[in-house]
Amino acid sequence: MDIKTKIAFTQNTNSTLSNVNFNELDFGKYMSDHMVLSAFKNGAWQDASIVPFGPIPMMPTILALHYGQSVFEGMKAFRMKDGKISIFRIKKHFDRLQRTLDRMCMPPLPYELFEESLKALIEVDKGWVPEKDGSSLYIRPLIFATEERFGVKISEEYLMIIMTGPVPPFYPKPLRVKVEDRYGRAAKGGTGGAKCAGNYGGAFYATKLAREAGFDQVLWTDLSDELYIEESGTMNIFFLIDGKLITPPLSETILEGVTRDSIITLSREMGITVEERRISSNEILQSHKAGTLLEVFGAGTAAVTAPICAIGLKEITIDLPAYDSNSVCMKLQQMMTAIRKGTLADKFGWNTVVG
Repeated sequence: MDIKTKIAFTQNTNSTLSNVNFNELDFGKYMSDHMVLSAFKNGAWQDASIVPFGPIPMMPTILALHYGQSVFEGMKAFRMKDGKISIFRIKKHFDRLQRTLDRMCMPPLPYELFEESLKALIEVDKGWVPEKDGSSLYIRPLIFATEERFGVKISEEYLMIIMTGPVPPFYPKPLRVKVEDRYGRAAKGGTGGAKCAGNYGGAFYATKLAREAGFDQVLWTDLSDELYIEESGTMNIFFLIDGKLITPPLSETILEGVTRDSIITLSREMGITVEERRISSNEILQSHKAGTLLEVFGAGTAAVTAPICAIGLKEITIDLPAYDSNSVCMKLQQMMTAIRKGTLADKFGWNTVVG
């Protein structure tokens, strides 16, 4: 049975696919023809439907606009060597979404509804999945409160939207990052471990200041005297020091990245020792002085791995060695890309193949 027959489907009769130049993509600019909608009402999630991508009606009083019950995920689908399409690590993304929903007092989502909606949407819009190496179809599940009330309360109604769009590599060149010593991304007991909208809006100001100072992103810290590193912009962070790959341990202030988990798994598969432990700004400086700091890179869905070429700490900026195809971060990215595209065996069962 054609998977899209399992979900109510309304064809978009005004496709914009022919307007897209897949050789010159811009991240977040193009949206595919269709989206998934599913509402939570009367204590239950309703059947999903696939409709033409476009505006959605809403009242100015919906609770998400006032009190911030809005969460999302970031996922990707890839064109495989045989022309089929792989959706990467659906269950891992779903598990993180469930944790976020729980933290934000939002209703849990049935896994079957999530998985079937994703597969049906990708099958309907499979022509939007790029073939060019490095490009992919970005998938954005979004859930927000839709109950229409002024009062401060947990919403009793929600809407899930799943939308997609073709994207190029997120960071085309190595990044310059600034160690943040004043503004925090997340606090203990807060929502730093959840993928909710407010975390990103609150991070804009420090990022804006860093860019004005000549950097691309910030390295978030715990703001202690030791400035222990937590994340890099919207990514998890890795340091290759003296042959060991070090990443901060997961906590309530660090988002559990799906790419982070994948990088750790693949690194150990390559025989690289991985340490999940705290790392201070001083340790970074000292390892650089000793010549043992070999690589620093971010890891996230949008970028996969993003090499970092310079780190600024107060008045000091350290430059890192140049990256090439033999760099650990590049090898890891190549391995993950090969698994997603089907040119390397998917021994971990990460791909869900459709099309």
